[in-house]
Amino acid sequence: MSQHVPEADIRDFLRTRRARITPEQAGLPPHPGVRRVPGLRREEVAQLAGVSVDYYVRLERGRATSASDAVLTAVAHALQLSDTERNHLFALADPTRQRPRASTAQRARPGLLRALENITDVPALLLGHRLDILAANHLARARYRDFEGLPAGDPDMARYMFLAPEARTLYADWPETARENVGMLHLYASHHPRDPRLAQLVGELSDGGPDFRRWWSEHDVYQPQYGSKRYHHPLAGDLTLGFEAFTPTGDADQTLGLCTVEPGSPSENALRTLAGRTADHTRTGRNRAGAAQAQAQAQAEAAVPAHRQRAAPGREAGTGRGR
Repeated sequence: MSQHVPEADIRDFLRTRRARITPEQAGLPPHPGVRRVPGLRREEVAQLAGVSVDYYVRLERGRATSASDAVLTAVAHALQLSDTERNHLFALADPTRQRPRASTAQRARPGLLRALENITDVPALLLGHRLDILAANHLARARYRDFEGLPAGDPDMARYMFLAPEARTLYADWPETARENVGMLHLYASHHPRDPRLAQLVGELSDGGPDFRRWWSEHDVYQPQYGSKRYHHPLAGDLTLGFEAFTPTGDADQTLGLCTVEPGSPSENALRTLAGRTADHTRTGRNRAGAAQAQAQAQAEAAVPAHRQRAAPGREAGTGRGR
């Protein structure tokens, strides 16, 4: 898949935003005759924003490179954009606002890694701007069963959501959560429009099935803040967990997600069960690994010829004879 083309992105974003608003919702008087386009026409958006039709057409086609903040704000108001959509429009319209190209993999700083591991009662994870999983604590790995079903390579929440079959059963509201993942990728793409790794990820997910292709074409954007999710976990059963999303100071491209759970709730008990079962599994795995190592060592020693095993006393005797 080719890299993102900003002109196409802003065209499709504005077109899909126009299509969802009727003239009545925008406060325009009814227009006689049959309307051939869903939502607002370009000239109606221009009227609402107080700009010429020609200028708005050039903006929608990605050719108005000097759009002022006032014009973009007026267009955002005319299209009734949310704060997240407004920021997305500003990033698409002005390349100088876009962040530098991210050509290398992101890394979690040591302090954040320690903070995640210190959170032991609820799942917590750190995502990069491509939704790559930079770090996850023990319960987050247990919730996703250490991201089983992912293709080989770096773990990624978008890949997990669309390419791992168990994700569709883990999330009780999988379509909603999957669409949010698509919206996050769209939002990040406006700030990194020529990131080849992001373009490769979008192409891979587009080839993986119709759901991603359909939702990607809708150009919705999403910025996680807070909320709740329901899960059907194969070990812990049904869970309802809240979440809070934060941007770590010093890296605006990372998202720290912390889960919350109602004290005394069945979900809290289920989390404790999950923590206990995965801890037992980890200890069992370590014990098995230790036993296997000991067995391998014993087999190696048994394979040594008897005369070599008696070499040590002989060397001592020989040393004594030399003295």
